[in-house]
Formats: sequence, structure tokens, C-alpha cells
Amino acid sequence: MTNSLDLALIGNCQVGALIDSTGKIVWYCLPRFDGDPAFCSLLQGHQTGSEKGYCAIELVDQIKTEQRYLPNSAVLVTRLTDAQGGVVELTDFAPRFRQHRRMFTPMMLIRQIHRRQGTPRIRIRIRPVYDYGREACDRTYGSHHIRYVSPDWVMRLTTDASITTIVQELPFFLEDRLTLIFGPDETIPEAIHELSRRFLDETLAYWHEWVRDLGVPFEWQDEVIRAAITLKLNTFDDTGAIIAAMTTSVPEAPNSGRNWDYRHCWLRDAYFVVNALNRLGTTHTMERYLRYLVNIVAGAPGGRIQPVYGIDGQGHLAEREVETLDGYRGMGPVRVGNQAYEQIQHDVYGSAILAVTHVFFDQRLVQRGDAALFHRLEPLGETAIQVHDQPDAGLWELRGTKRIHTFSSIMCWAACDRLSRIADRLHLTERTIYWKAQAELIHATICRRAWNEQKKAFTAAFEGDSLDASLLLMHDVGFLAADDCRFASTVAAIERELRQGDYIFRYVEQDDFGTPENAFIVCTYWYIYALVALGRSEEARLLFENLLARHNRHGLIAEHIDVRTGEQWGNFVQTYSMVGLINAAIRLSKRWDSAF
Repeated sequence: MTNSLDLALIGNCQVGALIDSTGKIVWYCLPRFDGDPAFCSLLQGHQTGSEKGYCAIELVDQIKTEQRYLPNSAVLVTRLTDAQGGVVELTDFAPRFRQHRRMFTPMMLIRQIHRRQGTPRIRIRIRPVYDYGREACDRTYGSHHIRYVSPDWVMRLTTDASITTIVQELPFFLEDRLTLIFGPDETIPEAIHELSRRFLDETLAYWHEWVRDLGVPFEWQDEVIRAAITLKLNTFDDTGAIIAAMTTSVPEAPNSGRNWDYRHCWLRDAYFVVNALNRLGTTHTMERYLRYLVNIVAGAPGGRIQPVYGIDGQGHLAEREVETLDGYRGMGPVRVGNQAYEQIQHDVYGSAILAVTHVFFDQRLVQRGDAALFHRLEPLGETAIQVHDQPDAGLWELRGTKRIHTFSSIMCWAACDRLSRIADRLHLTERTIYWKAQAELIHATICRRAWNEQKKAFTAAFEGDSLDASLLLMHDVGFLAADDCRFASTVAAIERELRQGDYIFRYVEQDDFGTPENAFIVCTYWYIYALVALGRSEEARLLFENLLARHNRHGLIAEHIDVRTGEQWGNFVQTYSMVGLINAAIRLSKRWDSAF
């Protein structure tokens, strides 16, 4: 079976796992999202009998699989049917619920195996590895557990299944139900089945309560709820960071070499993520993420910040290639870490300030912005002034070239514009005047140097003639009003040059890796935002419905899409894409008070 992104995500904001359509766990990192993958067969090119790095519950003579999430939850159910009519059901989840007045999110996955019909015969294969697939874990046994040992972590399987059948991978008839609990190297003091049942009930109750508090649009509620749960699962509770995706090195296009580690936190995502969380009403998650951002800002030396940080807030993300995994469908390299942390990307100043602006204006938040925080933000604004007309790697992280990217300059303008608004909110009149004047100067520079009269459009770079999908956001960030003829004209130019079928490419010119082959999904969502702003909502709805049809069976989507086949590519599940769905649905949906 060829690897695909027809995957489901389970997790608890400490760990996350990807499960394929047969119920096989193909990706699971320890002890947290950016850790060593104990299960990593997603990045193995061929699935053979000697394959390592997965956990499978195999049904002998299997002929059919079905899979679904339990409603409004992160609990996955996989139903396997054999040729004789025997049926086995797998229930997978990571415990998350409130216990002893705090959130309980252990490094734990639970697999419940139920016989639902007939006399099914199953085989359990558990083959964890360490150091990115370099070695199989050492094993030690007890009467009801197996310890899988690596130099850096121990994963303990506690089970009421036969240890012998698991170790020797022997087939056996499933009489009723079994439980597999993957967790830290700690003894479980109570009956395994009872603990598993209690944890499932508590976890379902948590997710139902969490979903109940969401502010969802009238239309596309199921899709928005699934996107919101997924966004939550990409949140690392301990620090509040939100990762770009759960995986590393799923290529943006076949054999493209565009294979990157996305298990980190990009500041450019901050503005869009915080907007989505705000619209959904998930203020607790938003507050924790904002706290993560504020801590990064506070530690920024001389008002300089990086494009990307680790989920612990650390800035050093040295990139290396690992030779022990041959890559998704054999398409290496597999990379760990991301060299983008060393890049110069000037849009990050606007992204950070746009996000943090919420703490000054959102009355629901417990910790509100004050003059002290404002003065911590000002050095970022001063840096934005200095770099707004200087070359950088740009939003798309070009590794071989630097230009004065228009979007980077627009975000530098946004940094100054929001600082003026914050200062006004805090009644700091002198600072209001100062930041407003700086914003106006940058705005005038952009309008003079980025507008191409021949194309009747703002271009990707100053004095340039190529286009960039990020310019669809000029209205969204407030740089141009919707009725400014230059906005409509720029959108029209992007339609002419970057639209292929129902998708928008981020750009079409060659970069360090050649000409882009697949469409960057969030760019089409940005196009939808622009169409709504221009009053072209019916067109936007059609494009939105098309994008929803390209999500996998669970409503999840990666970073890129093949415009010819609709196949997903790139790291999975992509935060940018899921946030795009949420923000587009909220913009397009009928209002609750006018829907009936």
C-alpha cells in the first residue's frame, strides 16, 4: 500500500499521532511534537514485512475498512471487516481532561480493540524505532507490559492482551475486547480496561464541552468544528506555541526537494491563527498563544526577531538531513530542524504586532496589554522602520535570492499602524502621532515603488513586474480599502497570472528549486477573502466548496494541492490551511439571524 495523506490526527496538546485508513499509527513523536518519531513509517518509501516504525492491528482476511471521528471530538474509530463477516472496531485517542483542577495531558495514546461481530482473527504488530528510524527499540517485558527503550525515552505499553502474541506477532481470535496503553514508564495501578473506559469518557466530555463553547458560523459547522479541533491539537499546551504542521519532510510536490520540518512555530502564522481563534471564541487557547508570542518579543535582542522558533521558544533550529528514512514514498531528503530560523524576513515584525494587538483591545482576556507591553513592542516597530525598504528572503523563504518584497514592506507598515492604534488606546498622544507618521511614510514608499503602472497592480517586489499571492491580503491587513481601485486591479492581475483552474499559486516564477508545481492551499483561501471584500461572494462560495471537496475524508488538508488531480502534498495537518478554512467560512456564511 502506498503512503498517502488520507490520515486522521489524534492528540492531546502534548503528543499527536497520525493514523492511516487501516488503523495503523504511522507517525508519533516523543516526548512532544518535535521529538524523535517512535512511529515513522509515513516517511518510509515502501511498506514491506520488515518495515519498522508503526503500530498496526491487522485483521486476517480483511476486505473492508471504515473510519470516522466520534462527533465533536478528537476520538477516532476504525471499523475493520473480514471475508467471513467478522468485525473489529478500534478506538484511538490521547487522554485530555480536567483532573485535580488542572488539565491532564499525559504522554499517552490509548487503543481500544473491540470485537463487534463474528469470530475475527487479528495480529498486533508494534515496531517502534528511535533516532529517526535508525534502530529498533530494545524491549523488556513484565506480566502485563512491554517497555520499548531508546537512549532518550522509554515508551511503556500496558495491556490486557497476551504479551507473547504481541512480541511474536502471532494471530489470535479476538474474543471480546483488549486495550493497549502507550505511555511513560510508569505502572498503571488500576484495571486497564476500566482506566481506558474512564479516560475515554472523560476525554469525550472534555471535547464536547470545548466544542460547545465555540462561536461557529451558521453554514459549514461540521467543517469548521473539525478545523478548530485540529488547530487545537496543533497547540503545545505547555508553552502555548502552535506548530505549522505535525510532520516533517512531506514534499510540496513529487521529487521536488521541497521537504521541510514544520514542527515549529512560524510568527507569520500568528496574525491568521489569532484572528481565527478570536472569531471562534477560543480565548484560552488564544491567550496562551499570545503569551508565547509576548515572551518571544520580550526576549528579542535589539528589536530583532526570527521568522520561526521552537515550540519551547528557543531560536536555534539547526537543520540537518537524516539518512535513516528514505522519505515519503521514497522522496527524500528527510530534514530535522529548519534553517529558516537564520533567514531575514521582515514581515515578521508586522505579524507579531498584529497578533499581540489583540491583548490591548479584547476585553475578554484576563491579562490585558498595558503601557509596559507597548514599550516592549516599540523596538520591533523601530526595526520595521529600518528594514521596510531593505531586501529579505520574503514570506516564501527564498533561500537563494533577496529582494525588497512588497508584502514584507506592507507588514512593516502594519507594525507601525497598529502601534499608533495601541498608543491611541492607551492615551499616549505623542507616541500615537509618531507611529502614525511612520506608517504614512512607509505607505507612501510602497505605493510609489511597488505599483506597476503597466500591469496596473502591486508587484511582488519593489520596481518589479512579477506577482505574488500575498498581495491578496492588502485589504485584510488594512493597507488598502476594498473600494480602492488599486486593490481590485491587483486582484485582477493575480487572477490573470497566478490562477490555474480553481486555485491560486503563490507565484509562478522560478525559485531555488525550479518552478512551483502545486498550489499553496492557503493562497486560494486568501483569494476567497479578497473576493468577499470585493462583493464577489458567489464566486467565492464556489471556490470554497471546491476546496472543501479536496480535504480528505476527515476534513483535514495538507499544505499544497496538485491542481490536476486534487491530491494533497506537503506537511500534514497544515495549520495555515485549516485556519484558512475557518476564516473563509466565517466570512461567507449566512448570518444566524438571517438564516431562517
